[in-house]
Amino acid sequence: MARVLVVDDEVGVQESLRMLLKPECDVVTAGRVEDALRALTDTPPDLILLDLVMPGRSGLDLLAELKERGYPAPVVILTATKTIATAVEAMKSGAADYVTKPFEVDALRIKVRQLLERRALEEEVARLRDAVDGRQRLGRLVGRSEAMQRVFRSAERVAQSEATVLVMGESGTGKELLANAIHTLGPRAAQPFVAINCGAIPHNLIESELFGAERGAYTGAQETRIGRFEAAHTGTLFLDEIGELEQSVQVKLLRALQERTIERLGSTQPIEVDVRVIAATNRDLEQEVAEGRFRQDLFYRINVVPLTLPPLRDRREDVRLLTETFLARHQPASGERLRVSPAALAALDRYSWPGNVRELENAIEHGAALCEAGVIELENLPQGMVRTGRGEAIEEEWRSGEIGLEEAVQRFETSLLREALEREGWNQTRAAARLGITRRLLKLKMDRSGLTPPRPDEG
Repeated sequence: MARVLVVDDEVGVQESLRMLLKPECDVVTAGRVEDALRALTDTPPDLILLDLVMPGRSGLDLLAELKERGYPAPVVILTATKTIATAVEAMKSGAADYVTKPFEVDALRIKVRQLLERRALEEEVARLRDAVDGRQRLGRLVGRSEAMQRVFRSAERVAQSEATVLVMGESGTGKELLANAIHTLGPRAAQPFVAINCGAIPHNLIESELFGAERGAYTGAQETRIGRFEAAHTGTLFLDEIGELEQSVQVKLLRALQERTIERLGSTQPIEVDVRVIAATNRDLEQEVAEGRFRQDLFYRINVVPLTLPPLRDRREDVRLLTETFLARHQPASGERLRVSPAALAALDRYSWPGNVRELENAIEHGAALCEAGVIELENLPQGMVRTGRGEAIEEEWRSGEIGLEEAVQRFETSLLREALEREGWNQTRAAARLGITRRLLKLKMDRSGLTPPRPDEG
């Protein structure tokens, strides 16, 4: 069902529109621009009905912000007869249409339906174009899943603007790659892309890293050095893990973003900087704000256009495409084509990927270093994946008819025995306790399965 956001400070208008559109739309309401911006972040609507005159910031302010963000949903202005001229001006600024209050019920319903149908058609055309083009990459990001395609489309739109972007996602999802892609697609592509990991620099050095320092500003400052803001002048500054900044630095960062000037450590001379800022975090910054660890005003300053990269476990259809990409990247010097065995591929498909795409690339690099004859086998993968994959590989072979039930049961039992022994350093007493059997029975099963402790030189 299509989602419509009604932004109007009159509760009566909100409820009237909710009842009018309820049979065909999921209606969300907001009485102020700030409430509307939160609703946009939570679940983007397909259409916005926007009143022009509200307490505080006006509908025109929200329209300007939507335009800056490159927001795609059409906007219909709700206006009184005396403000039609302002509504027409709003259409010149990007609104799709306007209706006058009190509105004619059937006409409004038809207008909403037409705009929603047009938006659905535009999205379908974009989706089909992506499918025809076979687009699976944005910069160095890779993905054919619908979740990644949505990220690609949003990134391409926002790249053409100057809006500040907040990239959210777990560690290893590719936040810096997305930031770099936005920079490369935008008007500042020929200018510097400067990245800084705010969590990797000691707290006593982060201020000088960001803003620079004059000679003698602190012990060891032998010469004047420029910070990342100056280095990124006319280009893009990527603030990775921005949630790690201490509040004292947050205050100075907010000032730099608002005034577009910085002061080097040890100086009071303002320096103008022209940078586009892209920030990233793996934290829930709204929760951090609620708990007093992150400044609310800074959060609103950087959260102009939020983009979220999904974890790999939520886009498993991309695992094989990513695997092929990393196989090509880590080809051996001999030029021999690197491949992954069916058992190893099944383990990769079903693994939970807590470390996301970064963990997958590390797994392929690990396998490439250990494999023989150019084929990454299950045993060449990191141990956590091997343990996960053993039982799954046996199940896969049984389902395909390659092995019978008796052999599947025997191999699965052997897999459990091996895992318990490996976890306990091949101490049979502890392994038996882990398995819930006697040491004597464990020894009998080890002999039957041919399991022997590794020789000292095998580690």
